Amino acid sequence: MAKKQTSAEKRHRQSEERRLRNKAVKSSVRTSAKKFVVLAQKSVRSPAEAGEAEAALKDMIKKIDTAAQKGIIKKNTAARKKSRMQRLFNSIKAAQ
Repeated sequence: MAKKQTSAEKRHRQSEERRLRNKAVKSSVRTSAKKFVVLAQKSVRSPAEAGEAEAALKDMIKKIDTAAQKGIIKKNTAARKKSRMQRLFNSIKAAQ
């Protein structure tokens, strides 16, 4: 009878837990980005929504920074996403 590879089983469990945790964080980042884009488009039509868009932008930036700090997304990817969203927000602000 072969001996079980307990260390391999443990590593598999750990990697599965990490994969699910990372997946949840990435999903959260994507959701907050989509939420910001929707609010940004609404604020183009009604300037009163600009405050909500700004709050959504801050929330999205916080989530992106956290994901980058944990190593879930790369630093350059985080910087690129933040830059693009900030440019979108600035263009909406300038149009009003």
